Parts: sequence; C-alpha cells; structure tokens
Amino acid sequence: MKYIKFFKDISLDEIPLVGGKNAALGQMIQDLGNQITIPHGFAVTVQGYHYLLQQAGITFDGSAQQMRNAINKAAFPDDLTQEITDAYRALSQEYRQENLSVAVRSSATTEDLPNASFAGQQESFLHIQGVPELLDAIKKCMASLFTDRAVAYRKDMGFSEQDIGISVGIQKMVNSDDAVSGVMFTLETESGHKDFVTINAAYGLGETIVGGTVNPDEFMVHKPKLLEGFLPLVKKKCGDKQVKAQFNSKTNQVELAPVSPQAQNLFSLTEPQIFELAHCGIIIENYFSSRNNQWTPMDIEWAQDGIDKKLYIVQARPETVHARQKISQLSLYHLQATEQKPILGGLSIGRKIASGAVKIITAIEQSGDFKQGDILVTQMTDPDWVPLMKLAAAIITDRGGRTCHAAIVARELGVPALVGTDLATRVLKVDQLVTVDCSKGTEGFVYEGSIPFTTSKLELADKKLAVKLLVNIANPDNACEVSLLPIDGAGLVRLEFIIAQRIGVHPMAIMFPEKVHDAVFIEKMKQESARWGSLQDFYVSVLSADVALIAAALYPRPVVVRLTDFKSNEYKDLLGGSVFEPHEENPMLGFRGASRYCDPLYAPAFELECRALKKVREVMGFDTMIIMVPFVRTIAEAQATLKKLAENGLERGKNGLKIYLMVEIPANVILLELFAEYFDGFSIGSNDLTQLTLGVDRDSGLLRHLFDENDLAVKALIAQAITKAHSAEKAISICGQAPSDFPEFAHWLIEQKIDALSLNADAILPFIGSYK
Repeated sequence: MKYIKFFKDISLDEIPLVGGKNAALGQMIQDLGNQITIPHGFAVTVQGYHYLLQQAGITFDGSAQQMRNAINKAAFPDDLTQEITDAYRALSQEYRQENLSVAVRSSATTEDLPNASFAGQQESFLHIQGVPELLDAIKKCMASLFTDRAVAYRKDMGFSEQDIGISVGIQKMVNSDDAVSGVMFTLETESGHKDFVTINAAYGLGETIVGGTVNPDEFMVHKPKLLEGFLPLVKKKCGDKQVKAQFNSKTNQVELAPVSPQAQNLFSLTEPQIFELAHCGIIIENYFSSRNNQWTPMDIEWAQDGIDKKLYIVQARPETVHARQKISQLSLYHLQATEQKPILGGLSIGRKIASGAVKIITAIEQSGDFKQGDILVTQMTDPDWVPLMKLAAAIITDRGGRTCHAAIVARELGVPALVGTDLATRVLKVDQLVTVDCSKGTEGFVYEGSIPFTTSKLELADKKLAVKLLVNIANPDNACEVSLLPIDGAGLVRLEFIIAQRIGVHPMAIMFPEKVHDAVFIEKMKQESARWGSLQDFYVSVLSADVALIAAALYPRPVVVRLTDFKSNEYKDLLGGSVFEPHEENPMLGFRGASRYCDPLYAPAFELECRALKKVREVMGFDTMIIMVPFVRTIAEAQATLKKLAENGLERGKNGLKIYLMVEIPANVILLELFAEYFDGFSIGSNDLTQLTLGVDRDSGLLRHLFDENDLAVKALIAQAITKAHSAEKAISICGQAPSDFPEFAHWLIEQKIDALSLNADAILPFIGSYK
C-alpha cells in the first residue's frame, strides 16, 4: 500500500512519515510485543494527508477556519479510500469482527516529541465503526491540525505550517466503557522524582481523566523495589469518580453517565493490576531510555477491556516537562505565617505560591477582561484555554486530577494550579483577592487576601559539611521534593501526623469499633471497610503506605521512624478517642510514649502500628527504615518495649533492623551507658529534654519565657549525652526543634562532635548558608 502502514511495520525512524505517536506504537509492537499488550492498527501516513490536500487543491494560504472547512469538504481520492477500506477490513478480520470498533487519533510530525508535547491539540474519535464513519473521522482528525489552539501552539513552539504534517492512527478500540482506563507517568509528576510510577485511574473511557471531568484514583509505585520483587505501593488514594465516559450506541456518541455511590467509594484497580501497569511503565521507560542513551520518562495511556478484562497500552510518548529540565537549582516558596484558615483546598500542581484577583470563567468566550496576573477559576480546562492559562498567575479548577489537561499544561507553563477543588467556582467571587499556596506538597490551599511569601534558592551542588544533615518530616506529600535537598536521610518521621491527618481515627476504635456509638465514626468506618476490606487493613495500609512513601523518596538513604507519642488530649481528638482515653491534668507527663505500648489500655493498638512498620520493611522492601522509641522512662520500660516489638515481628538486629532511643528525659542521659546496651543509636529530643530539665510545661503560655534550649543545664545534659554515646560507640543525632530555630545552637552541637543534625526542611537552606 502506498499511503497505509500497519503498526507492526512501523519504526521510530519513520516519524516524518507517521508522526511520533504512531512511530512509538509501531516500535513497541515490534520490540515489546511479547512483554506488554498493545492493540493493533494502522496509520494513514503523512503522504496520504498531503495527497488529500493536493488532490483537493488545498494550500496553506488561508485562515485556520478556512483550512478546516476545506479539509472537511474534500473528498478522499479513490485510491486512498480503497487503501483505507482494505486496511480496515484486514484489521477487522484479524480480530474476527465485522466492522471492528476503532479509535482514530492524530499523530502529527511535531507531536509527542521530547521537547514539545502538543498535549490534546488535535482531535481523537472513539468507537468508530464501518468505512463511512472511519473516513469521516480521519478527515476530521486531519482538519483538527488547524484548530486555533493548535496553530497558536505551533507558533509559540517555532514551527511553521509548511513544516508540519499529520498522520492518523487507526487502532482497535479497547472497550473500557464498562471497565477502567487512565494514564501513567514513569516519574512523580510534581517533583520529577525518577523512582516512581504514578498511575491515575477512573471508570469508563480515559477522556474523563485527561479532560479533568473526574477526580481519579491515584496510585504510586516505587520502581527500584518493584524490580527487586517487593510490592511497594506507596500511595493509594481514592478519587470521587462521579461520572464515567461511555459509548451510547443509540446516539452513536460518547456520553457521560453517573457512577453509583458504591463504585465511587471503591478503588478502580486491584493491587495486582496496579503492579502489572507499573511493570509495563518500567519496561516502556527502560526501552526508550536505552534507545535515547538517556533517561526518558514516559507519559502512557492505558485501558482495560471490559470483555477480556486485560490491560492494554494504547499510547506512549516522552514526558516533556521534567525530562527536559536540567535541575541545578531548587526554588522553595514559603508562605508567611498566618492565622487564617484556608477557604478552599485541592490537589496542588507546581510547588509555588501566587496572589491575584479571581476571574471565574465557565466558557472561553467570557475571557475578554482576563489580564496578566489574574487567578483563572473554572470548572475545567481544555486545549482551547491555553492562551488564557499563559496569562494566569495561578489556575484553580473544580474538577480534575494530577494528569488532567489543566495540570499537564500548568506544569509545562510553570504556573501553580489547584485542581479538583469541587467548589472553586461556587466559593470564590469575581475580583476577590486571594493567595494560592501550592508549596506544601500534594495538597494546596486558597487563602483570603494577598499573603506575603518568600522564595529561596538552593544550588544543588554538593557542599561538604562536618556533620551529617538529616531532615524532620511529617507530611509524606512533601517527601519527593524534600528528597532533592542535600541531606543524608530523615532523622525523624512523625507517625502522629499520618494518623491524625490521613486516618483520623483512634487506633483502639479500629480494634474495638463496637464500643464507639458516634454517628460520624460509624459512617466513616462503613466507608473505609468497604474500600479496604476491613478496618484494620485500612489503618495498616494507610499508615504503611505513607511511611513507605517517605522511605521511597529518600531511598537508599536511612529514614528514622519514631513510634507514636500522642498524648491523651491529642488522642482524644481522634474519632472514637473519647471512649478510650483517660482524662489527665497534665498529659505532657502522663500516658505517652513507651508507657502505652505494653499497657492493656493501648497494647492492641500498638500491635496495629507494628504491623504497618513490618509491612514497610518486609512487604515493600524498605530495610532502610530505622525505628525510634520515644519517651522511655526506665530500663525496664526499654526492655518491655523491645520485647513487644520482637513479638510483633520487629526484632532488633533481625534482617538488619536498627532501633534507636529518643533521648528526651534526663534519666536517658544519666543512664545512657545502660540504655546503650539495648539500642543501636540515639537521637536527642530537645523539646522534651528542655521541658523536663527546667520543669517547664512546654504547652503553658505563662511559662513560655522560661523555655530555653540554650539554658546551661540543658546544654550540659546534651553535651553529656553526646560524650556518653560516643564512649559506647553509638551514633547520636538531634531531632528537636532547637537547631532548626537557632543556627548558633546547631553550630554549638557540631563543636560537641554530634554525629548528625536533623532539621526541619525549611531550616536546611538557612543552615547551609550559615555554615562556615
């Protein structure tokens, strides 16, 4: 055939003939067909496109609208029509179906290249059946090369109209109307961390994800550990998935249909399916990286067939944002401390902060008064909105996930975005001055007014320090970006944040739900049981995944995870907490830390915690995780805690497990030589050590002026702890607040020969800057 090439005969050397998308499909079918499943198809070549223009007398001297009209009105030459018909019939015969249902997609010669994505610029047509429909769809696909948005994008990227051509791919349709589909990136989409596969999934056809119609499920898998044979599912987040796109055979259109509340609440993919997709992503990335002799992260579309239930790869293209960045400097945004509560929240894109006036636009025709620096607020965007998005200081949408159109384009433009807020167009007001904060991780917020913020820059060149530099981290969503800092690992991972923010339920209520009669608790437990299988699986899965995400982001650097140190007043605030927590006049000196782990009032909950940490090490493979025990009052309590950990599969020394003691009680310093027999290392908690040395309740505002880590008595104890730890040949660090707040305190610790400083992430750069 002169104008047709089947995918199996196409290679990447033929991009000028069939475009980037078709060339990638053909090469993968040839070289990866025995490892991943790709629906077969064929391409109408660029020659076929130019042949149509030539025979119809169409030249490039008209407007975009005129070009579209001319192509749509043109008749295919007889020989081209016959070739398309013969190829379609051959494809139908291959799948043993008459009038096979196919997808028709563009593959422009300047599309899906490493330096230009052209995301969504041309049209796609799904569920096309029969020769007449196919010919019409191919023509429409060719005509979409001249939409206003596509012409504007090419102009911005420096391509002339004479330089471009379009091929059209015709591919066996994967019938995911009653199944699942989505997109997959072989990196973490915000930081560009290369060790992850990020998967978005929703019911029905994948257009709802890319178009931002739904907030999809999100999954993340750690590539190195998956290749080692572990099951490192480090994020499993359920989106609302309120609607799905499906083909209506009566109207011959793809339409939106509601998803039942029960299905919305469930994950759209099973864990085996998630790992299968992740393996496919790794195979594709490794293949293209090998061909390009450099890391080539991939943007992949996949779909499950509702009939055979198999997962198919339907497209793969180079990711074009992080892949072309040469990161030598990291910009960090810091919002000034504010007492304000956010007025809106959503998924953050871009790790930046911006302020501006709100402009609510529900249709692109309403954008006349939108100006540079405004905040674009809309339900969702599509490629027609790109010129407007370029003017925006920030973008906020009601719907969409991390791989929707708004998110993809915002990353490419370097504009912060908040997607999937649900309420933006209803809560915000036109011309309202707001601040959009996307700097804190995967959750972002909108605040009333213009709140000041600062930026700091870090040159990512190595700087040699006389001490190991670690980071304190509580929010797993920050882990990938924090991992870019010049740190040697995490010195403190707080489980309390994960439990309070992600789980929100008292662990004893998880173990004994029948004792809690609160209606909110009962409804939440019903929802989580349906989603996770059981309440205990919910607790263990969420806790283990968040800890593993931090360990994965910093891998292979060590991560010190502190066992829970909730106080009774803090635990009481969790759902079901009032049923299980005692009333204490001074919780700071009460039922906290190691005293809980063996006590019948809490031991069953501690066993859940142990299950989660064991899963991080043994199922997910993160043996870089070190356990730290907080607030150990006596040697007997240390012995009992270690015994309890061992009974729950966390035995010190087994499979290299290290267990540290948090030095925060004067008794820990006085008897440090004895504690050293039971622990592999130490970390100083300066907050509690100061409190207990000076007899100052650190929660008391009346005594705040007396709370001073620089007090001579506190420093004397810290110096003793460092000396004694070294005498016992054990490493010692500090993870308390003092060195983060006071650089001079950090320098004093270095003079005392401390082995490592664990600072808050926002203190890393100031410390490095102050280091002589």
